[in-house]
Amino acid sequence: MTDLYRAQASQAKKPVKPLAGMLVVALEQAVAAPYCSSRLADAGARVIKIERSEGDFARGYDRHVHGESTYFVWINRGKESVALDLKQSEDLDVLERMVAGADVFLQNLAPGAAARLGLGSAKLRERHPQLITCDISGYGEHGTQQQMKAYDLLVQAESGLISVSGAPGDWGRIGVSLCDITAGMNALIGIQQALLQRSLTGVGSGVHVSLFDSAAELMSVPYLQAHYGGRAPERVGLKHPSITPYGVFTCTDGRELVISVQNEREWAEFCRQVLKRPDLLQDLRCVDNAARCANRAFVDGLVSEVFAGLASGEVIDRLTAAQTAYGNVNSVDDLIEHPQLRTRVMPVGPHLARLPALPWQVEWEDADYPPAPRIDEHGAALRAEFAATDTPVL
Repeated sequence: MTDLYRAQASQAKKPVKPLAGMLVVALEQAVAAPYCSSRLADAGARVIKIERSEGDFARGYDRHVHGESTYFVWINRGKESVALDLKQSEDLDVLERMVAGADVFLQNLAPGAAARLGLGSAKLRERHPQLITCDISGYGEHGTQQQMKAYDLLVQAESGLISVSGAPGDWGRIGVSLCDITAGMNALIGIQQALLQRSLTGVGSGVHVSLFDSAAELMSVPYLQAHYGGRAPERVGLKHPSITPYGVFTCTDGRELVISVQNEREWAEFCRQVLKRPDLLQDLRCVDNAARCANRAFVDGLVSEVFAGLASGEVIDRLTAAQTAYGNVNSVDDLIEHPQLRTRVMPVGPHLARLPALPWQVEWEDADYPPAPRIDEHGAALRAEFAATDTPVL
């Protein structure tokens, strides 16, 4: 890989992508694994997506983007698609020949399904020592719940994420597929680390990621607070269980602003320039953050009273002068028009769509996103490329 990278870099007019020349075979569906493989494709890897004849079921989640699924368009750009029936030996042989030449094999089938097909990660690495395998599951490979289905909402509930999110009252789902996305990110991190390790040792390794582990790691602070502090944080809506003032306040013109005061220096400036109450710096009810949290109703009442008497423009002027962190409570439509939003163009059939840009900016990124594949769009070419030869698959 190093020689190929250097050769391409010396000839290219722009920097070669860091995973150029890598082959990733992804037996994937839904969100977690496709998220991971899409980011590998963004970094220059060739990603072959293995689908059923009816396609990844995420293709059917909706039809909002020029007739295509929002989820599928978002995390399947730049891949090649081949539809294989892995219960048929001929198609399974095609996949095994792909894996034999791959750098990474990624899968998120139901627990045990890959192994039953002869595609268990340990066995694959025995046959192909340089291969990196990545298995994404719901609850991991051990324990009494490893066979449970693990869609994002279910893991949000099982991990306790829902118990610390939202406002008191009815339970609320976190509004994006947080557990799926985090698992995909963690798989990406694990694969990239395994590639670095292979560059040192020449040997591949196995990466195992679960949605539950990913969600549990996100819960580290509530876990530590409950396990060692004796009390889990409560659901406090847009407030913060450990910081005051922190939350949403309404101006006289109806505009809602969220603020966050993180330390005593910020509190002092907030009192002087926003509340116009320097005397509060001597008030024992708000002398430090612990006191403010213990007297949250008093502190929040003061802030609410000041905000309610001022137009949002004047509040923002005061917040800016005090260097108090603040933000607007925006809708999705507001996000679409947000001045800080960066987008990239992506072909969707004969149309173009705009998607949020990658959150990191690098020298090798393309100006636009490549399209997501149609079902089996590259099937004929891939079957020909990985056709049987006189050399048997090991």
